[in-house]
Amino acid sequence: MTLVAGVVAVQGDVSEHADAIRRAAAAHDDPAEVREIRTAGVVPECDVLLLPGGESTTISRHLAADGIDEEIRDHVAAGKPLLATCAGLIVASTDAKDDRVATLDVLDVTVDRNAFGRQVDSFEAPLDVEGLDEPFPAVFIRAPVIDEVDEAVTVLASWDDRPVAVRQGSVVATSFHPELTNDPRVHDLAFFESVLA
Repeated sequence: MTLVAGVVAVQGDVSEHADAIRRAAAAHDDPAEVREIRTAGVVPECDVLLLPGGESTTISRHLAADGIDEEIRDHVAAGKPLLATCAGLIVASTDAKDDRVATLDVLDVTVDRNAFGRQVDSFEAPLDVEGLDEPFPAVFIRAPVIDEVDEAVTVLASWDDRPVAVRQGSVVATSFHPELTNDPRVHDLAFFESVLA
């Protein structure tokens, strides 16, 4: 079976995420077809979805204008996996603490945008992530912080005593950019372990 993975291609590291998905699939000897999502109608054809970083207000505005937001909500409601990274985490949340962001409300967390600082404050850190045997080389760029988590949310990793990776049902979200490394384990954790289970 070929896994169909959709990457929301409004902004962010679309090709890098596509490469990470293909690497994770190859580790399971499974083929993966990656589709870029710019308009409504693609999401229902996908087994897994990825919501990359970028600028959260722009991303949410585009998703709402094109009706992609409702398709993503239906995808998650059906129990299909979604990986949301950096600004994608903000958009997926229930509270971005910013009225300009139309959140998807598929992840019961409150997020503080750019809480780790500006672009010049970017950093990389070895991160212990639940489900991974070795630390993950997490890249933080203008990263959001998860301020509050609902009891339905599992914290997978923290940095400086603040959650930076969480899971709720079929949704995995990270403050950092897993696609900016050659390590596909976060994509594997979000997609293939649940799909193949």
